[in-house]
Amino acid sequence: MAHDLKDVRFLTVAEVADMMRVSRMTVYRMVHAGELPAIRFGRSFRVPESAVAHLLQTATVHEGGVADSA
Repeated sequence: MAHDLKDVRFLTVAEVADMMRVSRMTVYRMVHAGELPAIRFGRSFRVPESAVAHLLQTATVHEGGVADSA
């Protein structure tokens, strides 16, 4: 199913880090590792809000409370 671009909400790396309660560097690492899709605008990245929601929904909690994407 294709998304109409006007319906896609993009978040900054800082907003994603806030939502996930991680550092901005962690978000950058996830983008560069291909774990989180992003679009590059000049020197900054924008992440589709739906990608963050999908990542959080598919995350599993391991013993010890460490979350990881499955």
